[in-house]
Amino acid sequence: MVYRMMIYVDGACRRNGSDNAIGAAAAVHKSRHGTRPHCWARRLEAYESPTNQQAELIAVILGLEMALDKHQQLRSNPVLDITIHSDSRYAGNEVANRGLIEAASDLDDKLQDLGDVTYTWIPRSRNTDADRHCNEVLDDMEKAKDYQ
Repeated sequence: MVYRMMIYVDGACRRNGSDNAIGAAAAVHKSRHGTRPHCWARRLEAYESPTNQQAELIAVILGLEMALDKHQQLRSNPVLDITIHSDSRYAGNEVANRGLIEAASDLDDKLQDLGDVTYTWIPRSRNTDADRHCNEVLDDMEKAKDYQ
C-alpha cells in the first residue's frame, strides 16, 4: 500500500539582513480527501538574525518532520510517496546554512527508506496556505515583542 502526502512549505523573514529581523517557517499537509489542512509552524527564535534562506530551509525540514510524524501515526507501515511543494527556487547558501542542509538531508534519507520524496517548485500563488501561516507567526512575534 502507498500513502501519498502533499506538503506545502514556506519560510519568511521580515527585515531580512537587519539586526531586528524575525523569521518563521510553515508546513501544510493537504489531504486528498479535502479535509482541513494540518499545519506546523515554527518561529526562528534560535537564530540571532534569521534570513529568508534559513526560513525556507527550516520550512522544508518541518515538512519532512511532519511526514515522519504522520508515518509513525499510521497503523500500518505503508510505502510513502511524498511531494514537498515550495515556492523557493533558492534553498540557501551551502556554507552558511550547512547545518540546516545536513538536517534536511538526514530527514530525507529516513523518508527515502520508507518510500519516495519529491521536491516540486510551485508559484507563490499556489502556496497561499503555508505563506499565510508564516505571516501569522510573524505577526504574533511582532505583537509579543517590540521589533521596531
